[in-house]
Amino acid sequence: MTKRYGGPGVRLAGDGLVLREWERGDVAAMVELFDNPEVAYWTPLVSPFDLAAAEAYLDAAHSDNGRIHLAITTDGGEPMGEVMLNGKTAALGYAVGPAFRGRGLAHRAVILLTAYTHEVLGLDRVILEIEPENAASSAVARRAGYQLTDLPLISVTDKGRELKLTTWQHLA
Repeated sequence: MTKRYGGPGVRLAGDGLVLREWERGDVAAMVELFDNPEVAYWTPLVSPFDLAAAEAYLDAAHSDNGRIHLAITTDGGEPMGEVMLNGKTAALGYAVGPAFRGRGLAHRAVILLTAYTHEVLGLDRVILEIEPENAASSAVARRAGYQLTDLPLISVTDKGRELKLTTWQHLA
């Protein structure tokens, strides 16, 4: 893993991926990646995810909100998804665009950002919060070395839907 601090950004590379900050030129690609029924169902991203939503999301990603939002790429170019860290809760999240699924992008991105949180940010514990019915996301967690905890389910409401989330953890 390499890290680069170019201004405020984080750039991580390893295992065939380059994770980089979102750029203004990515807005159309963000719509292609995130304006999808599955993404809308499993993530807190707004739906529809149009150009206005992408611009607002990009602005929030570049604000000092305690989060790191990184585009998943193979070479620093075309975004294929996102991995993010909420520094306040040490929770990671991720989404891969439908056209790019099945390539192992999510678990490799989670591994890179998890290593960064442990090695650079010094966090001892990183978590993922996943609906038990989300088999694909649970598989990503398992493949990235996360362990399902025995903590009680977390109840949240998102877009009018009641969610029960399991907690997966990765310890340094």
